[in-house]
Amino acid sequence: MKRMTNRFVIPLLTLLLLAGRVSAADYLIPVGRVIGLELSQGSVTVAAFDDTLPAAKKAGLQIGDEIRAVDGKDIDCAEDLRKALTCSDGSVDLTVCRSGREQTISLEPEITSEGPRLGVYLRQGITGIGTVTYYDPDTGAFGTLGHGVNDAKGNLLTMSRGLAYPATVVSVQKGKAGTPGQLKGALSADRLLGTLSGNTGKGVFGTASDIWEGPLMPVAAFDEIRTGEAAIRSTVDGGEPRDYSVEILKIYPQNRADGRNLLLKVTDPELLTATGGIVQGMSGSPIIQDGKLVGAVTHVLVNDPTTGYGIFIENMLDAAS
Repeated sequence: MKRMTNRFVIPLLTLLLLAGRVSAADYLIPVGRVIGLELSQGSVTVAAFDDTLPAAKKAGLQIGDEIRAVDGKDIDCAEDLRKALTCSDGSVDLTVCRSGREQTISLEPEITSEGPRLGVYLRQGITGIGTVTYYDPDTGAFGTLGHGVNDAKGNLLTMSRGLAYPATVVSVQKGKAGTPGQLKGALSADRLLGTLSGNTGKGVFGTASDIWEGPLMPVAAFDEIRTGEAAIRSTVDGGEPRDYSVEILKIYPQNRADGRNLLLKVTDPELLTATGGIVQGMSGSPIIQDGKLVGAVTHVLVNDPTTGYGIFIENMLDAAS
């Protein structure tokens, strides 16, 4: 039997890339649907140039430049930049940060049928899909992932704002030993589901209105969870979420710092056939046992995709407060 260590554990957010604490609610809806997440860092960075619109490149803008202001007005997102260009008088002064130093670059935006453009592609955060763990129909609060979203340096991303969109699973890359699988999803950015207000080490949280329906389920306390049979609720194709059988192999202390409280093994033949076990994108899938919501799937063991970790629902709800 192979030894499995934590260095082979990966979080299950698929990268394409707060509401008040809901523990006041004794009952929540375990959702299990995929969702599109867009987390912005409060910065806009030049990722590439559009060669058909050369103004910015000719003016000296470089890949990696962070655009902080246009004509003295602070820029936090691509939409801020678009509005600032639209309001300009034909020329703009960009305040950019390059290698830790601010400088000003003056240029005339390219005029297109869609309005003035710099001719650059921007990076403003992280976009991906995950699975919704719970929804409180009384407050609109929801939680997803069961772990945080990290930035390119591996640190918890400091989110300036976040949005939630509908998403659909379009294909599955099955997991196998040594290679994590993945749900490949498509976001519908033309319709907003809700807003995100917290990116924590134990989940991403936000609010939505009248989005997810289903029967309410009691929230399990830590001491009600046991080893043995359980289920996870996931969407692994273009259809509806469904429950798949798993076994809780081990329960760890509630205060474990890494948020891995439950060791799970997938036993459902249909899920094993479809995905090979737990794959990226299933992060946040509700864990259900004895008719109660007990937690969420968070990580997969790369050496064995049939096995992964979960977080207690109580710990997610604490982080949402």
